[in-house]
Amino acid sequence: MLFKTVFAAYLYLKFKHMVTAKEQLIKAEQIALNLFDDLVSLGYIRPGITEKELNTAIFELAKERYDIDKYWHKRIVRAGVNTLYPYDENPQDLTLQEDDILFLDFGPILEDWEADLGRTYVLGNDKMKLKLMRDVEDAWHKCKAYFNRHPSITGARYYEYVSAFAAAYNWEFGGSIAGHLIGHFPHEKLDTEDMTNYIHPENHVDMRAPDKYGNPRDWILEIHFVDRKLNIGGFFEQLLT
Repeated sequence: MLFKTVFAAYLYLKFKHMVTAKEQLIKAEQIALNLFDDLVSLGYIRPGITEKELNTAIFELAKERYDIDKYWHKRIVRAGVNTLYPYDENPQDLTLQEDDILFLDFGPILEDWEADLGRTYVLGNDKMKLKLMRDVEDAWHKCKAYFNRHPSITGARYYEYVSAFAAAYNWEFGGSIAGHLIGHFPHEKLDTEDMTNYIHPENHVDMRAPDKYGNPRDWILEIHFVDRKLNIGGFFEQLLT
């Protein structure tokens, strides 16, 4: 009887942790979404502002409206040709132009829970840039649906699917990864030597395998499409699981 009681308590606490973690991650992402909506409605994204100036303005707005002042990874604002570059690069600061394309990639920490959100924006009416903005979002949802249909899939297999999916839209996949772990700050260290933390060709672990404490792991899916002839890229990222 004692064993059953202890085991029942263990299951209850484990389930409670799962629900709480999921709820907190969703809550953190929703606040990040609200911040991104504010940037558009308040006219922050406009020609004439540099990437660095926009980055600083977003940081100040996040602090003022949502009391966000911690980020678990560097804040990224990329415009024009800089949208070709993946996360690890640090290209020169550019100024947003008329009919430009840009993307934002922010990882705020909210009540010790991490969010990671990426969105593409287009200034003007350039048809290819608008198509790219729509395609990265559409591809994200289709890749998520694929993940949901496969209850057991390794990071390597999922990367293969996501990266190859770019060709369906006549783009090239621009990232060496297609996502990573997310969680309570600090989550499992994203050591570049440990590919099991990433959606990457060398991650042969089931993405739904539990962490070292037996808890479910949560993932971010990121889509980065590029066209190197047009010198443009688009990015869409948010919570996968």
